[in-house]
Amino acid sequence: MALLRIGSRGSQLALWQANHISALLRDRGHEVELEIIKTTGDKILDVALAKVGTKGMFTKEIEEALAEGRVDLAVHSLKDLPTDLPEGFEIAAITTRENARDAFLSIKYGSIEALPKGAKVGTSSLRRQAQLKQVRPDLEIFPLRGNVDTRIRKLEEGQYDAIILASAGLNRLGKTEHVKQTLDPNFMCPAAGQGALGIEIRLGDSVMRDHLKFLDDHAARMSTTCERALLNKLGGGCQVPIGAHATVEGDEITLVAICAKPDGSVVLRESQKGTDPVALGEQVGQTLLRRGGEEILREVYSENAAPVPQQP
Repeated sequence: MALLRIGSRGSQLALWQANHISALLRDRGHEVELEIIKTTGDKILDVALAKVGTKGMFTKEIEEALAEGRVDLAVHSLKDLPTDLPEGFEIAAITTRENARDAFLSIKYGSIEALPKGAKVGTSSLRRQAQLKQVRPDLEIFPLRGNVDTRIRKLEEGQYDAIILASAGLNRLGKTEHVKQTLDPNFMCPAAGQGALGIEIRLGDSVMRDHLKFLDDHAARMSTTCERALLNKLGGGCQVPIGAHATVEGDEITLVAICAKPDGSVVLRESQKGTDPVALGEQVGQTLLRRGGEEILREVYSENAAPVPQQP
């Protein structure tokens, strides 16, 4: 069979994901090589993601290697992939999805409700910050960067009373010992594409597409296509306070989405059902824009949003 070269970031989670795909390809008889590529997002660790604002910050350098032919495919966390891929690339497969929900981790406290007034919570996501602030405006939200081990270590050291992380990464790495709550999407709406892996190839590479088609999961493709259509309609990336969570039952898709002010003073929530993932995503996006989302996003992009405090 073929020699397939995979491009991946070098974080513990990225390597788990790349090695997971490698194993599935080897089971098909392929020889697989892995090339670790450092991205812009891996180099900037002392700034909150919302303040970086670089499109494709976790994918650009990997896509350059793909375009140059140094690698044949790239394994990404789908939520890191911009909704409008650069010219010359396509998503060949979206894998069976892990738990898309966010998780609440703490050493001392069993739930968000149990946190004392003024508790320090770590997250670099404006989406999580806004939804936390809506229900607990008394909490102090601080930036939290680094790989999963680094973030958990900071929690264990007492730098934070709690942190919010994606359940998928914790489950994949077996780092669930401090998880106290898995958060309902109707309370903490996840990021679009969270929990799914996107396998990117050069546009029109039919041979590679054929090698990878067994990895493509229909339900994951439907749900994430819907979520990414919503995100695209709102013109947002992972640095803005937008959440989307779609579920598929038979031919019907249910999409829950939010668009929020970073301080949590306004959190717009919308839920609709449909059968066409792109049409549903765009419809919900348009509804959110009409209900005030356009004004919220204009504020965020003009940097009038509430600043994220510096790390304690």
